[in-house]
This record gives sequence, C-alpha cells and structure tokens, in this order.
Amino acid sequence: MDKSQTYQSIILAMLRVGILGYGGGPSSIPLFRYESVTKYHWVNDEEFSEILAFANALPGPIATKMAAYLGYRQKGVLGAVVAIVANILPSALSMVLLIAILSSLQDIRWIKGMINAVFPVVFVMLGLLAYDFLKKSTSGLGKVQASVFGLIAFGLLFALKFNAGLVVILFLIYGAFHLRFVKWWTKARGERGQ
Repeated sequence: MDKSQTYQSIILAMLRVGILGYGGGPSSIPLFRYESVTKYHWVNDEEFSEILAFANALPGPIATKMAAYLGYRQKGVLGAVVAIVANILPSALSMVLLIAILSSLQDIRWIKGMINAVFPVVFVMLGLLAYDFLKKSTSGLGKVQASVFGLIAFGLLFALKFNAGLVVILFLIYGAFHLRFVKWWTKARGERGQ
C-alpha cells in the first residue's frame, strides 16, 4: 500500500467513525475496532485492547486519543494529526451548521421559546454540579475553608470580572504552595514534638 493510499484509508476510517460514532467515545469504540482490526488490519485484537486500555487511562475524550494513536501508528505525527482532524471534522461541521441554522431562526417566536427553555435546565445542571463539587471539597478542605474559597472565587469572577481560566490558575498556584506549606509545617511540628 503506497503512502497516499494509507493517508486515504486513515481519512476514510476516521471520517466513518466520526460520522457514525453518535453518542460519544464509548459508542465509537466498536467502530474503531472494525476499522483498525477488521477492515484495514492496522492492529490485531490484542493490540487494540491494549490501545483501548491506554486511551482509557489518559484524560480527555477517548475517540480523539484512539484516532491519534492509530494515525500515529500508521504515519507518525502527521498521521496522528490527519486522523484527529478527520475524526472530529464531522462533529465540528455539524455544530457550525446547527449554530448557523439556529442563528438564522433565533427571531422566530417558538425557537426563542425553545432556546429560553434550555436556560433553566442548564442552570439547574450547573447548580447540581457546583453542589457536588462543594460536597467533595468540604470533605477534603473542611466546610469553612471550602466556603471561603467559594466566596473568593465568586468575588473574583463576578465582582472583579476576572477571567475564569485565570481564577483556576490562581487557585492551582495557591494549592501547590499551600500543600507544600502544610507538608513543611506538619514535618516541622513533628520534629519539634520528638
């Protein structure tokens, strides 16, 4: 198989997975297996299960990790890039098309009603997510510290209009120094107590 046929097979395989893998990463795993094991024989079943386990262990969407690995396996870095682009292109184009259609129809009364009906649902979902995070953070930090951090974040985001990414970075930096300080403090107290 020559170079162009390999790139063509990567593109076709990843486009098919991107188009037919409706419902997220888990639904696309059988499609990845079919394309890479059955149709193109890029890997065998044992190798595919190892790739799948590795992709599950890493953070992020499984479909892009599988596409990247399979493309890299065939044609190196450029193959990985081609595979990722081919895999996400159908979803990206669908989203652009859907947004364009919604934008052109947003002034229609019943479309406005549909869009406005989504806002409370999103608000409740985000509220439940925040409550879940608060429960988890109070178990790790304690209620007082978690509440103080929550108020600081609220103030930075809404009163001072900080960028959300900047707030996350500030808290990560603080957390890194705080953990080191607590570790040092605990060690120093332990040494004094001996």
